[in-house]
Amino acid sequence: MFPVKLEVTVVDGIVEVRGGRVRGVERRGVWAFSGIPYAASPAGRRRWRPPTPAEEWAGIKECDRFGPVAPQSQGVLEMSLGGEPEEYSEDCLNLNIWTSGLDDARRPVMVWVHGGSFMTGSGSGGLYRGGTLAREGDVVVVTVNYRLGLLGFLAHPELEDPGQTWLDGQDWSGFGNWGLADQVAALRWVQDHIADFGGEPGNVTLFGESAGGMSVSALLGVPAAKGLFHRAIIQSGPPYTRSAERASALAEKVAAHLGVPLTRTSLECVPVDQLVAAADELSQHNENNDESGLLLMPVVDGGLLERSPEEEVAAGSASHVPLLIGTTRDESAFFAVGSPKLMSLDDEGLRRWIRRVTPDPAAADRMISDVSEARSGRGEPVTPRDLWTAIATEHVFRVPTICLADAHAAVAQPGVGTYCYLFTWESPAFGGILGSCHALEIPFVFGTVRNPMVQTFSGGGDDAFALSAAMREAWTSFARSGAPEGDGVSPAGTWSNWDPIRRPTTVLGPWPDRHLLWNQVDGPRNEELDAVGAVFAPRSTR
Repeated sequence: MFPVKLEVTVVDGIVEVRGGRVRGVERRGVWAFSGIPYAASPAGRRRWRPPTPAEEWAGIKECDRFGPVAPQSQGVLEMSLGGEPEEYSEDCLNLNIWTSGLDDARRPVMVWVHGGSFMTGSGSGGLYRGGTLAREGDVVVVTVNYRLGLLGFLAHPELEDPGQTWLDGQDWSGFGNWGLADQVAALRWVQDHIADFGGEPGNVTLFGESAGGMSVSALLGVPAAKGLFHRAIIQSGPPYTRSAERASALAEKVAAHLGVPLTRTSLECVPVDQLVAAADELSQHNENNDESGLLLMPVVDGGLLERSPEEEVAAGSASHVPLLIGTTRDESAFFAVGSPKLMSLDDEGLRRWIRRVTPDPAAADRMISDVSEARSGRGEPVTPRDLWTAIATEHVFRVPTICLADAHAAVAQPGVGTYCYLFTWESPAFGGILGSCHALEIPFVFGTVRNPMVQTFSGGGDDAFALSAAMREAWTSFARSGAPEGDGVSPAGTWSNWDPIRRPTTVLGPWPDRHLLWNQVDGPRNEELDAVGAVFAPRSTR
């Protein structure tokens, strides 16, 4: 499975890869290849099995348009930003490449894993176009589609299928994490072929946001992914996983909801639209979600994931991999906007929400008081909704993110850095109530902040463009050297390595009493981090 790479031939944008020849399109000095299959269709009897090599095609495959995306409903971000509707199909395992040269320049490679709660999204999303990064940073950008929803993350021992092999004939084990396996297969494809697109297979940076960042967190602890990437960037992607027991209980609910026996044969016959609808319907019932808000996520099933990412990283699984990690200041504001209940939250409602996730009423009240006092001291609003946003942001995103940074820094090999950021730029959408919300940093990283449609979410203007330029410089320099260096990034030109005591953090965006849009600050918003962290110690497996 997934054998060694073929020889390359480049003529007028034509490259030979496993499966056949592909032809890209050159635009403004960047070659773009869209919809390249990296694995075979996972439909029918290939459902809930590891990915297999792409099937061969005749002639030249014109890669001038994006391929089908994983079956899904349209996500909130996609709906709000508009864009062309995307065809979906179970035959969705394809990737996109942007490169400034089909040569032997051996550029750093950046492989993007999209977010979307493991339910929606694609590598062809409008925020993720890689041309600007490739052109300005002289890197090769790859974006990947992977299986989503029940097709990607349904897990139950009934789906275990001993005897399956995948990467280079390796034995497959486990009964979940199909979408995660797709990401590993895409990374294997990159190793085999990216030199043919001007990239360096020995210098691959894996980066992603939200569920994509969670995927990167998980892959730091996946033995099958070791050596397939060499640096990691985690954007708002806490290392959440689910226990095999909880995942299996959910699978039983899924089968009951569909009205079919919980067997592989029965599930393989369910139409894909019914699987998408079932996931959407179950996701709306909060009893099936935990505090992460996710119906589905990677599972510690003894296969790809033998232990939680936190445990693997603490044991040294990523001690050789430089890590850049961070969150936005107001992550959870993004999710409150879609909830009338949260938008109209009162004091008692806030207490009820917190007491649902902590059994200690006194600790809950103390946390509310501490967060309120910290925000009041800065002149920030302290309405129940604002306090919910602050507490949920720390609880769901920032506390586990900082804990992962602590674990990585504690075992990192000499010369391997851990770097943290906090993004504080504010969105103008909905009258500004989103603040510095979840996903807002993405267009700044990709440079899509110049798109007028995107600016309804991100804002625009000279400051936005300058911040985006600095972030692109930091991300691409990290991909190049393992450190986010660059004169435009911070006054000193470099970021300090993470220290769990000082918590040196590069603030990307405004910061009180500072005139720059990027500043290094020790322990930003420590009051909230410590108040929430004292109550909500992260759990390794949910």
